[in-house]
Amino acid sequence: MIIGPKYKICKRLGASVFEKCQTQKFQMAETRAPRRTKRGGSNFGAQLLEKQKARFTYGLTEAQFSRYVHEAMEKKGSDSAAGLLARLESRLDNVIYRLGLTKTRRAARQMVSHGHVMVNNRRMTIPSYKVTEGESISVREASRGSAMFANRAEAMLEQKTPAWAEAHADGLGAKVVAAPALGETESPFSAATIIQFYSR
Repeated sequence: MIIGPKYKICKRLGASVFEKCQTQKFQMAETRAPRRTKRGGSNFGAQLLEKQKARFTYGLTEAQFSRYVHEAMEKKGSDSAAGLLARLESRLDNVIYRLGLTKTRRAARQMVSHGHVMVNNRRMTIPSYKVTEGESISVREASRGSAMFANRAEAMLEQKTPAWAEAHADGLGAKVVAAPALGETESPFSAATIIQFYSR
């Protein structure tokens, strides 16, 4: 997905959308920059902004993101906002990132696409694969000697494992013990506002 200059996007949507912007260098640059006076915006503008935040955070195309939103909205008897967050968080590339096996979601997508990931001991090359409770995620044995995974085991074990996962002893995988999810208060964007955008 072609997204353009990341720093420019972060200045418009917030530092949370890209890991590259979550640095002291970016924060210092923002502090030195002249303050921009924000004009009062419309509800549509605010909703669009939240949608773009979510889309760039997970690195999705408009078509992919729209499909996830409509799937969440069509599920009867459930909270659409919570459903959207759950679907985004259950993507295999996001799970890999949350476990600490890569530093960015983009790297996680490449890791999966290049066949370095196993799901229940089966090679998986689909970044959008929906991870469910009970599945085991690990780095393929033949890939573990790659420079890509140098020191990743130590980094993963040092990082706080999400509540929905149990890290493997070798630090290169985890078992998913609950559905991957992210609370609305933990999210850098408002899923409820995004649902309102698509409900127009």
